[in-house]
Amino acid sequence: MTTVGVIMSGIDSRIVIIGLPQVAAALNANAEQAIWITQAYVLGSTVALLLIGRVSDVVGRVRIYTSGFGVFTVGSLLVSLAADPNQVIIFRFIQGLGSAILFTNSAAMIVDATPESELGYFLGINQVAFRMGAMAGLTLSGIILTIFLDWRALFYINVPIGIFGTLWARGKLKEIARLEKGAPIDWLGFGTFTVFISALLLALTLAAYGVVEQTLVIGLTVLMVASLAAFAYIELRNRFPLLDLKLLRIREFSGGVVAQLLNAVAFGAVLLLLSIYLQQIKDLGALIAGLLMIPLDVTTVILGPLSGKLSDKYGHLPFTTGGLLIVSASLFLFATTDVNTPLLLLIVYMMIFGTGMGIFASPNMSSIMGAVPSERRGIASAFRATFFNVGFVISLNLAILIMTFTINFNDVSQIIAAANPLGISLAEKVAFAASLRNAYLWMAVINTIAIVPSMLRGRRSAGSGALSAQEVASLEM
Repeated sequence: MTTVGVIMSGIDSRIVIIGLPQVAAALNANAEQAIWITQAYVLGSTVALLLIGRVSDVVGRVRIYTSGFGVFTVGSLLVSLAADPNQVIIFRFIQGLGSAILFTNSAAMIVDATPESELGYFLGINQVAFRMGAMAGLTLSGIILTIFLDWRALFYINVPIGIFGTLWARGKLKEIARLEKGAPIDWLGFGTFTVFISALLLALTLAAYGVVEQTLVIGLTVLMVASLAAFAYIELRNRFPLLDLKLLRIREFSGGVVAQLLNAVAFGAVLLLLSIYLQQIKDLGALIAGLLMIPLDVTTVILGPLSGKLSDKYGHLPFTTGGLLIVSASLFLFATTDVNTPLLLLIVYMMIFGTGMGIFASPNMSSIMGAVPSERRGIASAFRATFFNVGFVISLNLAILIMTFTINFNDVSQIIAAANPLGISLAEKVAFAASLRNAYLWMAVINTIAIVPSMLRGRRSAGSGALSAQEVASLEM
């Protein structure tokens, strides 16, 4: 049942990536607003992750998971009815909240119901479900925009799926997790974390796009640091913390989430940059661009479960480290592309990228989630998802910032938001492609750095099991 929510999240993640130029043109959105259509979704997901993880440990994963369908469905309906870019941004935030509920609890529910010896395999199956939804999103966006010529139809598709998922989850899912019933919720920790993550994402965005005075960015940075310090102080002294920072003392857990953070920074912007390149530089339609990107997900779909199964048998470390090496190689290859790069060669690079992600993702998630006791898996999943989302948002902002080192922000804006790619001059396309090369090069370096924490997590032998509650308690002493 968790696969329904994951498929829906996968569809929505790709539909907006492919359809963003059309959405921006239809709403007369500038580049900043266009980017925030994607950013608001991730911000909504990130802000609520830790609270959702903690509440699910107390109230129950199934109950919270079922509510996620409802929130996501309502958010999708509101986006489809929005009248201007600002409304789309607000409603995408709501949609992101629903996605956070589904995303956080799906992995924890799978871990609860799966034997240790098969954990990597079943998480790989879950990954396949997301990728299948993602591939559907790539093609559906092009088909919908080609047939209906209306960006609103991109979000209609979530409504019937969401209604079905809500009813099915309510009737079929049963709670099997060990819960901390009656434990208090750390609202003060939630408040300080919300201030921290909001200030971080806003500072990154405003700094990247250069739309405000530098003093505001500095002020947001100071607020970010102060709220982070307050959050850490509160969490370390709270008997029932929103985020159990002591989990970071588990080397396998901390190594996995840091590697995932750096990997997310490296790959988060890649799909959107490829979509813009194919549509605005190569003059391809949304449907063709979506179809050309499918091989990337196909390789991930094929290798995800296989990598997860093999990691269950041979251990996580060879696959997490090897996957990261392949991802870095693909990003270095992307850094060699220009306006004349053959599409076939670009597809090969995308398949190499998808191969690396497929090999890395499932074993890394299995390593992270298998390292913590069952009663902490909800918050551990939220921790993992938070690191992923923060890295994802940093990636897009960092990529735009790096691109502006080559061409100015106004030129980047005009190309991203251009309603007719044929109106972009060859010189502008050449300069934009050069800026993309710089972005890919920096992403490759960052992803290579992720190999270090991945290796330092150590090797846990297959079948050794997660840490018990007593073992975690000993870490707290």
